[in-house]
Amino acid sequence: MSSGRVLSQDEIDSVFRNLKDVNQGEDPAKKARPYDFQRPDRIAKDQLRSIHLLHENFARSLASSLSAYLRAYAMVNLVSVEQLSYQEFSQGLPTPTCLVTLGMRPLDGNAVLELNPSLVFPILEMLLGGSGKANVKMNREITEIEQNILDGFFRLILHDLRTSWHGVTNIDFSIEAHETEPQMLQVLAPNEAIVAISIEVRIGENSGLMNIGMPSIIIKMLRQKFDQQWSMRKTQSTEGEQERIFRLIRPANLHVDARLEGPTLSVEDMMRLECGDVLTFDFPVDHPLNLRINNCLKFRGYVVNTGRKRAFSIQEPFVAHD
Repeated sequence: MSSGRVLSQDEIDSVFRNLKDVNQGEDPAKKARPYDFQRPDRIAKDQLRSIHLLHENFARSLASSLSAYLRAYAMVNLVSVEQLSYQEFSQGLPTPTCLVTLGMRPLDGNAVLELNPSLVFPILEMLLGGSGKANVKMNREITEIEQNILDGFFRLILHDLRTSWHGVTNIDFSIEAHETEPQMLQVLAPNEAIVAISIEVRIGENSGLMNIGMPSIIIKMLRQKFDQQWSMRKTQSTEGEQERIFRLIRPANLHVDARLEGPTLSVEDMMRLECGDVLTFDFPVDHPLNLRINNCLKFRGYVVNTGRKRAFSIQEPFVAHD
C-alpha cells in the first residue's frame, strides 16, 4: 500500500476557492425560517382548524342548553380561535371580570374560562327570577354569594364543553378557583403559548364574550387523537351528527306525486285527437302506481280513499334492478 500524498497549502486553498465559487449564487437567508422563541408551543394549522370545528359544535350545543336553563332565547357563535401568549390573552380581558380556573383531569395543567360582566349580571338577575332586561351597566367585582349562584351556570357550560371534547379525548373540566382580576390569576407563565377561543353569547337583549384559554402544549400532546378523530369522522358519522342533520332538514318541503305510468304519445298524434276518440292506456287495474318524491321514484302502491279525500297507500319501496 502506498502512503497518501500530503497536500500543499496552495492545493488546499484552491479546493476552498472552488467550493466558494459553487455556493456563491445561493443566498443562505432564503433557507432561513422565522422562529419566535417566546412561543415555542405553537400548533399546526390543521390542528387549529380541528379545534375550530370542535368549538363550533360546542357553541351550537351550548345555545340549546342555555335557552332551556335560563328560559330565554340564547344565541352562541364562535368568533375566533387563535394562538397567543398567556400575557396577551390576560391583557385583552376586561377588568374586573368573572374568571374561573379549570382543571383538565387526567391531563396536567389548567385552562382559564372568562365571562364578560355584560353577561354576568343579566344572567344573575335571570337566575334570581328577574327578566335580565335592566339597562344599568355594572362594572364591579362579583361577590362570593354571586359566585356560588354562578357555579351552576358554569357547570352547565363545562358539561357541554366536556361533551364536545369527548370525540377527541375524555377531559374532566372542573372549577378549581375564582378570580376577578386577570392580572391576579397566575396559573400560567406570561410567555406560555395558549389557544384562545372567543365565543359570543347573546341572551335576549344582552350580549358579551366568553373566552377560553388552553395551554398549547397540552393540545399538541393530543395531536394524534385529533388525527384519529377526524379520520374516523370522514368514514362514519356519529349518532349526534345524524340527529343534528335530521333536525336541520326536518322543516324542508318535498314534492310528492303518484303517477300512472302509461304509453307515450307524440305531439303530432295529440294534435289530431278529436271528440269521441278513445285512448288506451294499457295499464292493468291491479298494477301498482309509482310514488315520486322530488321527481325521484321511491315507492310503489295504490290510490285509495280516506274519507272524502284521495290518498296513496304505500305497499313497498322501489328497488332499482340493474
